[in-house]
Amino acid sequence: MNDINTVHTDVLIIGGGPAGLATAIHLANLLRENSQSRRIMVLDKGKSIGSHILSGALIKPDIFKQLFKDKDFNQIPFDSKVSKDRIVLLGKKGKIKLPFPIPYMRNKGNYSASLGELCRYMAAVAEEKGVEVYSGFSVNEVLYENSKIVGAKTIDTGVDREGNPMENYQEGTKVYADVVVFAEGVRGTLSQEIIKKYNLNNNKNEQMYSLGCKELWSVPTGNIQEGEVYHTMGYPLSMREFGGGFIYGLKDNKVALGLVVGLDYGDPTFDVHHAFQVWKTHAFVHRIIQGGKLLEYGAKTLPEAGLYAIPKLSVDHALIVGDSAGFLTIPALKGIHLAVHSAMLAAETIQQALLKNDFSDSLLSSYEKKVYQSKIYKEMYPVRNVRQAFANGLIMGGIQFAFQFISGGRGLRGRVYTPKDSQSTQKMENFKGKTFQQRFGKQLDFDKQLTFDKSTDVYYSGTQHDEYQVPHLHVKDKNSFNAINIKQYGAPCQHFCPAEVYEIYTHKNGEQELRIHFENCVHCKTCDIKSVNEAIAWRLPNGDNGPDHQYM
Repeated sequence: MNDINTVHTDVLIIGGGPAGLATAIHLANLLRENSQSRRIMVLDKGKSIGSHILSGALIKPDIFKQLFKDKDFNQIPFDSKVSKDRIVLLGKKGKIKLPFPIPYMRNKGNYSASLGELCRYMAAVAEEKGVEVYSGFSVNEVLYENSKIVGAKTIDTGVDREGNPMENYQEGTKVYADVVVFAEGVRGTLSQEIIKKYNLNNNKNEQMYSLGCKELWSVPTGNIQEGEVYHTMGYPLSMREFGGGFIYGLKDNKVALGLVVGLDYGDPTFDVHHAFQVWKTHAFVHRIIQGGKLLEYGAKTLPEAGLYAIPKLSVDHALIVGDSAGFLTIPALKGIHLAVHSAMLAAETIQQALLKNDFSDSLLSSYEKKVYQSKIYKEMYPVRNVRQAFANGLIMGGIQFAFQFISGGRGLRGRVYTPKDSQSTQKMENFKGKTFQQRFGKQLDFDKQLTFDKSTDVYYSGTQHDEYQVPHLHVKDKNSFNAINIKQYGAPCQHFCPAEVYEIYTHKNGEQELRIHFENCVHCKTCDIKSVNEAIAWRLPNGDNGPDHQYM
């Protein structure tokens, strides 16, 4: 283990998002306070810290006051403090502004922010404290010895599409560590591996996801004030889809807006990106961005299943934090402060493990105990069944939500279970009512001023991928995919992908096949979640590949 491609560190953190960086910062603070000296390393796959980060985002600031206790709070690069917070019900033509807030959705005291900008600040603070932060490194392999985690390995580069080494071949680096922290974000590739390997989701609910498409606009002065916040419900979603829109007024006449939709819908033709474009044509939304200019685009999935879907959080030598574990609350649609809080509790546990030189699960499991004794649990417990309640539609979901609010979260049935999102799509012949394509197909004439096709939006994400590498999107069984996903379900991937990665090509003889344009991928991982029979696997591409977000 002493060759040139081997590195040793005390703590390896995989992921340079808010959870990973918060782990590093808080651990560095604790070590300094206790006169301990340890090597902490953060590896992130993005071109730079923040380039793969996307969120709405509205943030509860209190946890950052704790994390940055030695910093001036005003230095934290939040964008705007919420000054106006309204919920708007949209019909096809009109709107109704609710005179009251929906429970758990109040945003008084919160801040809008670019989460990528916040992560860049966090990385600078971490490095100031002696943490090593490296971007552009895809970590695609967990290292094991005697079935225990001992580190991780970065991806081999300089290979062709079949995996054969080329002249510029470079073997990945093996990083050995006493503790590995998995902070990969939603549906983390390695997090999913260890959850399965160690059966960490035993007796847990299936995770449920939503997909959010977001654009950042520059708009004329007066269209919206910084600090103005609107959340919309209704149009263009039907009673069968769970979700809504958001509009956040930012500094310098910028506005962040997007549409978030649960991936448990049944319509095989539903398209979140196209629904987002239709949503922008509504008079209420159009008024805000009229005369403006698109600056950036991105798409991201969110883990929504709540408390009962959080896996066991530790094994020997490893912990899971943030979105990789599913720390997010519905209906508040907030998880950043929970991710950071989980990271700080993980750091406190790691500090004790380093002090005692004990990295067994018997010690590291105290992290999970801390979580369930913290404000994280107090915030997630009352809404533990909310997302599952809406799996049966908005009407029944609304009724159950009301009873959950009254009963402290229990509702009418106690713990509610739901299937995987990949199992909720219906076959074309079985879907009742008008499909999304029948409802809005004729309206999807993108003018590239207000509405944009997927390939144009991908351009605004800054996405790029190395041409010579093993494609990171993989159909597990092509024959089964053709027989089931295409012929029976109409190839839902061509619709649910927000980046035009999946194309159905029809030959002259009528036979259809899937063509994958992996170079368009914006790393939302919807295909890994929503594909029928989990037929498509999302893998890690080369480091620094993917989107290059600036202020998302």
